[in-house]
Amino acid sequence: MTACIVGWAHSKFGKLDGETSESLITKVASEAIAHAGIEPRDVDVIYVGNMNGGFVKQEFHSSLPLQTHPDLRFKPSTRVENACATGSAAIHMGLNSLAAKKARFVLVVGVEKMTELNSAQAGDVLIKASYVAEEANIEAGFAGIFGKITSAYFQRYGDKSDALARIAVKAHRNGVKNPFAHFQKEFDYAFCRNPSDKNPFVAGPLKRTDCSPVTDGAAAVILADTDAALGMKQAIAFRAAEHVNDFLPMSKRDIIQFDGPTLAWKRALESARLDLLDLSFVETHDCFTSAELIEYEAMGLTPRGQGERAILEGWVERDGKLPINVSGGLKAKGHPVGATGVSMHVMSCLQLSGTAGGMQLQAPKLAGIFNMGGAAVANYVSILEPVK
Repeated sequence: MTACIVGWAHSKFGKLDGETSESLITKVASEAIAHAGIEPRDVDVIYVGNMNGGFVKQEFHSSLPLQTHPDLRFKPSTRVENACATGSAAIHMGLNSLAAKKARFVLVVGVEKMTELNSAQAGDVLIKASYVAEEANIEAGFAGIFGKITSAYFQRYGDKSDALARIAVKAHRNGVKNPFAHFQKEFDYAFCRNPSDKNPFVAGPLKRTDCSPVTDGAAAVILADTDAALGMKQAIAFRAAEHVNDFLPMSKRDIIQFDGPTLAWKRALESARLDLLDLSFVETHDCFTSAELIEYEAMGLTPRGQGERAILEGWVERDGKLPINVSGGLKAKGHPVGATGVSMHVMSCLQLSGTAGGMQLQAPKLAGIFNMGGAAVANYVSILEPVK
């Protein structure tokens, strides 16, 4: 055990009219500090995960958490960015501060306010998470990136549209149970499987129901060193935390292999001395349903090309052998880019502390988290377990 999460908070995800990055940050920061049972003056270091890139005019976010309380004034605070894995990158910066003994308590906030832009403008921001020199002109923006990946997967292994539709159905069924989720409505298989006016093709084989939404939201955690955590009212420990970056250009990789995610999972499980099925559940980065499908293979749940088995045979349902995205995932919960990695950790803490309400699984003991930036470029895996 290297460090623990001892407090957490999560905003509603969705189109949050009337909220700003600042209001979202101060809300979750205040709630996380209170949940940990510490005072603002006890926070030693702050990290803010925020991709931005033009979603809002306020680019400089690092000092916005100081608005939470006067006692946070003059605390060192840094904004962190690593595309869609920004939230996990901020958490890793906090873990590094604890490991270096530069802090006992670290506040990490992830936030994104995406809906001030229209869909086309948001797409122009999100495509910056690709290799712009070669990929910026792919039709349909970042959805087009995954449309290309999905088409390549189908060419090699056959059309898996049935599996993608089942993944979307699972996401929305689980999202109904999550009060924080952007979408809290079920969609049936026929709607997700068949193109229609309400579910058109977006990019390649991907339909609207295969894509995570543009979302506003924030989440926060308090990290503590081991000694401090043992005296707290709740503590969820990091059994492993691994980070792997791969080449940015898709042209330099076999893009459907997801080599970076595979290596991140391998290192995390080895570090934790666990097998994948020792985990009670996984929160994985389903920015698109095809991403979740390939991630089944990257984490080692199925052999290459057989990811569909995990969903079609029910392995990843709430009552399956490895429940995946019981929060609804990015697909239903939403994907406010800078907040996503922190949100995944909060969702896991809720489960491991037995406080997940309608989402709650039966006595989970170990959580796996996979957060991905770009197209399998920045890859973070955490394995969490409850201490108290």
